[in-house]
Amino acid sequence: MKTKSKLLIAALIPLLYLTSCDDPKTAAKYNEETTVDAMGLHFISNAAEGGQTEIAAAKVAAQVSKNPKVVDFANMMITDHTAAGEKLHKLMDVELVKDSFPVSDEHQELIDSLAKLSGDTFDKAYMQFMVDSHQEAVDLFDEAKENRATHVQTFAKETLPTVEHHLEDAKNILASLK
Repeated sequence: MKTKSKLLIAALIPLLYLTSCDDPKTAAKYNEETTVDAMGLHFISNAAEGGQTEIAAAKVAAQVSKNPKVVDFANMMITDHTAAGEKLHKLMDVELVKDSFPVSDEHQELIDSLAKLSGDTFDKAYMQFMVDSHQEAVDLFDEAKENRATHVQTFAKETLPTVEHHLEDAKNILASLK
């Protein structure tokens, strides 16, 4: 009886060690938990969903708008956000973030309402959405530059100038529409 108890205890000690591991990177090797903290996951989820939203809205704009500036901007959104999304997916793989972040219901409703507009009304509404969305993105990426996960920091620092450029372009186009 004592031998069985000793064997059971001996078998449980390594198991307890593995389940109590405090190092998230070591723990990730055993149970596939993400290696980013809550702020890093917040950034990744918002960046991924925001990128998908802007691509979906841009596809509508490319079809609906007759304004060459708006159409060119929409095409730039599709190209740039697709490239950023690919980099973000590589980051997600490195940091073991397995979720997908599709367009939220709230953003889908906004895109659907944009699709019902036309002409100058559409152009102004779409470009205002782009200004608002990119301002939020600038704030999000600026905050992520300080994240503890090096890969998150690097992605945010490398992508922020493009997001800021998009914001300035969106503001300029919106101003020209009024």
